[in-house]
Amino acid sequence: MAGSIRVTAVRDAPVARGEHVLYWMIAARRTTHSVALDHAIQRAVELDRPLLVLEPLRAGYPWASDRMHAFVIDGMIDNARAFAAAGVTYLPYVEPAPGNGRGLLAALARRACLVITDEQPGFFLPAMVAAAGARLDRRIEQVDGNGLMPLRASPGAFSTAMAFRRHLQKVVHPYLGAMPRPAPLARLPKVVRDADVAGSILRRWPSAAIDRTALARLAIDHTIAPVAYRGGSRAAARQLSSFIADRLPRYADGRNHPDDDASSGLSPYLHFGHVGAHDVIRRVWRFADWNPSKLAPRATGLRDGWWGAGPAAEAFLDELVTWRDLGYGFCFHRADYARYSSLPTWAKASLAKHARDRRPELYTRAELEQARTGDEIWNAAQRQLVRDGRIHNYLRMLWGKKILEWSTTPAAAFATLVELNNKYAVDGRDPNSYSGIAWTLGRFDRPWAPERPIFGVIRYMSSARTRDKLDLDDYLRRYQCS
Repeated sequence: MAGSIRVTAVRDAPVARGEHVLYWMIAARRTTHSVALDHAIQRAVELDRPLLVLEPLRAGYPWASDRMHAFVIDGMIDNARAFAAAGVTYLPYVEPAPGNGRGLLAALARRACLVITDEQPGFFLPAMVAAAGARLDRRIEQVDGNGLMPLRASPGAFSTAMAFRRHLQKVVHPYLGAMPRPAPLARLPKVVRDADVAGSILRRWPSAAIDRTALARLAIDHTIAPVAYRGGSRAAARQLSSFIADRLPRYADGRNHPDDDASSGLSPYLHFGHVGAHDVIRRVWRFADWNPSKLAPRATGLRDGWWGAGPAAEAFLDELVTWRDLGYGFCFHRADYARYSSLPTWAKASLAKHARDRRPELYTRAELEQARTGDEIWNAAQRQLVRDGRIHNYLRMLWGKKILEWSTTPAAAFATLVELNNKYAVDGRDPNSYSGIAWTLGRFDRPWAPERPIFGVIRYMSSARTRDKLDLDDYLRRYQCS
């Protein structure tokens, strides 16, 4: 893996004569189908040193809550079981309060030959990794296992899905066979196992219990309750299997219907790294009996027909590969991806032109958060977000459009979208999640006629039209005010 486009040096120092190879697991929080874990094991074998895995969970990150922590802790429990069975030393660290974990990474790195970590371009992770590179006196290598396309395989941020799709169709071929190992912990050489960790380090940095029951004692937001579904690689595997067997066959037509929802439900697991995109892609290929010989002979940029995998698999691969990799690439190449300034020039110009248009209603952020609007469909979508940590794919688009319509300015609407999404959505804060909410204000879209009040040439959606298109009776009953 060394020398791969997926591996870059954060700190380009020589490899030290240390006691272990340290894998600082911060994004690909799993033990299967992991490019980073593959690389860490390879480095440990090359250096004839055991592997030590540190998986930390900070207390002080923005929007830290019982909901997000519970989901990550579920994954830590799964990882502890898998690493123990393989004989690999694993240190899950749940920080009791902000700042308690300061110095732990440095203490483990001082005894390491080098540090391997995950590259994820969103949220606070790039800044955290860069700070470690400036502070630690060890070589640090970050590994990009985010998607089928490496982040550095694209020259910049693309403005539309069609433009990115055309690029992907031209250059993706070498990456179709470059997959991580399904079970990297199987049949490990003895040298990789049983790293020694000084007891003084563990005593100096005691972790909170790796258990949901410890949430109440952590310095995080306790008002956002955990969702009903579990996190972790075992739950992710069940979700993936049920999707492939039950919903993927009708995905092309069923994913937009809330009362017959054929969506995958994988986004929270992809966000926290409990399942990898490569694993999902492999399973979809297997479902479609697909191989690279079925690809279209030339790049067209068109959504349908290029994979040659059938309508259901084709539609899902476009979401998982085109749209997800598009969002990750945008985040990687645009430092302002989470700000209003990142919207396309045409969208900002049109929104500015109509910024003073009279709004039909104005709601405060608190009213929106509590689903206290006059729109029954919107209220149901907001209640789903608060209760379940997600919104049905189609209704999420309407949810964002209505916030624009009900906000004092487009910039205020964008800020509300970010706050509500990141506070409640289990997959919030993810590059792909930012793509979804920014799309409602024009990102990756195009101007639409006719020009309208408030929206200008931003694509328009209405609750009345949504009710005409979709059967919402069961959905509205499920998320009515209780």
